Amino acid sequence: MFKFLKDKLRNVFKKIDKEEKEAVESIEDVEEEKEIKEEKEIKEKKGIFKKLKEKVSRKVSEKKFDKIFSELELVLIENNVAMDVIEKIKKDLKRKLVDKPFKGKLIEVIKRSLIESITELFDVEEIDLIKKIKEKKEKPFVIVFVGVNGSGKTTTIAKIAYLLKKNNLKCILVAGDTWRAASIQQIEEHAKKLNMKLIKHNYGSDPAAVAFDGIKAGKSKKVDCVLIDTAGRQYANFNLMEEMKKIVRVAKPDLKIFVGESIVGNDVIEQIKRFDDAVNIDGIILTKSDVDEKGGAMISVSYVSKKPILYLGCGQSYDDLKSFDKEKLIESLGF
Repeated sequence: MFKFLKDKLRNVFKKIDKEEKEAVESIEDVEEEKEIKEEKEIKEKKGIFKKLKEKVSRKVSEKKFDKIFSELELVLIENNVAMDVIEKIKKDLKRKLVDKPFKGKLIEVIKRSLIESITELFDVEEIDLIKKIKEKKEKPFVIVFVGVNGSGKTTTIAKIAYLLKKNNLKCILVAGDTWRAASIQQIEEHAKKLNMKLIKHNYGSDPAAVAFDGIKAGKSKKVDCVLIDTAGRQYANFNLMEEMKKIVRVAKPDLKIFVGESIVGNDVIEQIKRFDDAVNIDGIILTKSDVDEKGGAMISVSYVSKKPILYLGCGQSYDDLKSFDKEKLIESLGF
């Protein structure tokens, strides 16, 4: 994960560090000559020049900052980081670096500031899914999953079902995708493997009616959670987006979760914006995170949407679903 981004950042950091070392060595050479020349006349001058050296080599001018950030900015753009996020990072780094005295290596100060800025991108209210389901008194807890075609939504629902089962929570799956060929068979296969009940209608049926029947069955069977699949849809398809709104109106879900691919970069951010505008999503699951070498979407989505990332999909087996951990994400960037 993040291989391309890590390599690019590493190259930028090396360049910044090399230029800073050369600049410091140049300053030291000049000051050393001055110290030798003046040492005979005034011994205190040596101490004065040391202080001067510290001042000159321990501050970043605005001009130097702009040069440093221009390279960093290119790396962030190349790796699909949203422009809103890049502007936030630039503002943060500028505030912490320009004309501010610092100790140690410049590159370490830049890294620390960058880590702090990226960490702040995830300052949104988190959702503990298991806890929320267990805390709801009037069961079932209803979750509707939405997203575009091919994002791995149905497989993700099966992974969530498996996770809930491991936590002793009973589920019913609902085949709300009555539009895509073989969609009902796909979720039916998962239901059989997980030994869970599936509520389904025929292809072409009203998905809102399927959702309604699924919730009704969940109540009668006293299950903890109803997981409703929906057809993948492009946000530009007005009819399908209206259909999705109807499903949400009928199901009145406790959570609306968007499922999208992290590898599509800024497009997934646009998808989230459009789906959020339509149904006000509550959280995000990003699939294919294990093959996301750029990582810009993962870094950007929470800041842009103000919604938490709940889980990361990282493979095809039911266990391949990881709770999102911002600390681990920062560590994986290799700073």
